[in-house]
Amino acid sequence: MTQPTRRRRVLPTTEELRVWRGFIETAEALRAELGARLQAESGLSPGDYAVLLALSEADERRLRSSQLADDVGWERSRLSHHLGRMEKRGLIRREECRTDNRGAEVVLTPEGDAAFRASTVPHLTAVRELFVDALTPEQLAAAGEVAAALRANLG
Repeated sequence: MTQPTRRRRVLPTTEELRVWRGFIETAEALRAELGARLQAESGLSPGDYAVLLALSEADERRLRSSQLADDVGWERSRLSHHLGRMEKRGLIRREECRTDNRGAEVVLTPEGDAAFRASTVPHLTAVRELFVDALTPEQLAAAGEVAAALRANLG
């Protein structure tokens, strides 16, 4: 006789849902607090910071719009609207692509670079205070492993 096949549970258990909800609610609260502090201390939104970070790390501080959208994980239409607001504030400028007339490049301006640099220390201080210092070294390592496992599962 063959052994009956165990069916995998389709829905999460009550305990699994408790952990999931705690994870999601804590992550959202952490993001909200970091965003509020960033805005209050630097006048930059989390979206501004993500764009400025990507541009500050790019060669010649410029990226094609499509690459920038991929780097920050946004759809192109959302990025385009956000870039328009940042351009009005002088943080970035858009230029025709130097190597391909079909595309545009987003360029970090000196004002954008200064705003990003001024925001970095207060923002990273908040990251340390709200995230790093709240965890033991073992918990921090486990959090990194959890993030890596989730990212790998998402493909």
